[in-house]
Amino acid sequence: MPGVRIVLLGKLADLGGSPEIALPAPLDWTGLLAGLPEGLAQAAQDPRNRIAVNGALVADKASLAAAAGDEIAMLPPVSGG
Repeated sequence: MPGVRIVLLGKLADLGGSPEIALPAPLDWTGLLAGLPEGLAQAAQDPRNRIAVNGALVADKASLAAAAGDEIAMLPPVSGG
């Protein structure tokens, strides 16, 4: 059964040790934090880091809900101009 694909971008990939992680589905915010390496879980809680499910930004991380086959992208703050 497919799980949830976690895509880590920028410095979050460094914290995760890989650009992608797979976790079992279904997945909510608490489950996501529990499945991530400790440093990455701490970074995910920083409000500057955003979460998107299947390309749509999640306004409230606590409302995260991902099913089998979904993709969660973890996005660090973007700077530049």
